[in-house]
Amino acid sequence: MNNEWPDELYQEFNQLLDKYALSGQDSVNFIRGLNESRYLHYWDYIHLDTLLSLQTPKTKFADEKIFITYHQITELYFSLVLHEINKVRKQTQADIAQWLTMLDRVNRYYEQLISSFDIMIKGLDYNQFARFRMALLPASGFQSVQFRLIELAATPVHNLASKSHSVDLQQSIETLFESIYWKQGNIDVKSGAKALTLNQFEKKYDSVLLKVAKDQYQANLSYRYDHLPEQDKRSTLLIEGLKRFDHQANVEWPLKHFQAAAQFLRSKEGDKKATGGTNWKTYLPPKVQLIQFFPQLWSVEEQKHWGKL
Repeated sequence: MNNEWPDELYQEFNQLLDKYALSGQDSVNFIRGLNESRYLHYWDYIHLDTLLSLQTPKTKFADEKIFITYHQITELYFSLVLHEINKVRKQTQADIAQWLTMLDRVNRYYEQLISSFDIMIKGLDYNQFARFRMALLPASGFQSVQFRLIELAATPVHNLASKSHSVDLQQSIETLFESIYWKQGNIDVKSGAKALTLNQFEKKYDSVLLKVAKDQYQANLSYRYDHLPEQDKRSTLLIEGLKRFDHQANVEWPLKHFQAAAQFLRSKEGDKKATGGTNWKTYLPPKVQLIQFFPQLWSVEEQKHWGKL
């Protein structure tokens, strides 16, 4: 070994040799491979060309690109929320610092999601939207499976039951799952039958979501919180972080959706249907659904005013 190497480089090189030695492979060949490798470029690392090729509007209207890009950004934020929740949820003994870090990140993501919705509410041409939305039938943001996965990672399925169903905790998870509120959110108002959007969503994801509901029934954030040491459960920062997450996900976020729907779907001639047929006036308002991830943290008075900013 060249003794003229700086000590830091010498130590790093030896650690590299040790790493390769653990694989049982020839270290020299690995180092030759590194020498032959190209430099990493920003555009390669984030797959820029692929990323920019994913916006494929269905119509000629320019603002459809805003619509599809915003929804893709939303799904990326959802993936980050799930990533953070699952790091804590999968640990039976995650410490308070890990919880607080997770909640700080998740709440930042939701703040971005909520504030950025003005891109849709204020930044989308009404007349263009009214035209290009017809080409999107029966697709709907209702069909975002990641949002459903966030809900099931945060709370047990009985906390997601529609208020039109009576919940019995002795019921099977399969029965509770059929009472989940989103299954009431895509119903034909006249016939009471499930709309095509809901049928398609259930066909693609029901078996997956039911498995998640079972697997995470005693491994969601609400359950993990209830089994924390008493001292940790009383942490003001933890309680505030959980309540902030709950309120953002179940009040502020759906309210933004409702505002957008009201702007684009209401008219003097009568309310229009959402692209997926969602009965949006009764499905989107949080004061109707009354979904809470952590009902154990909210007072009776706070629950009375749920769904209001």
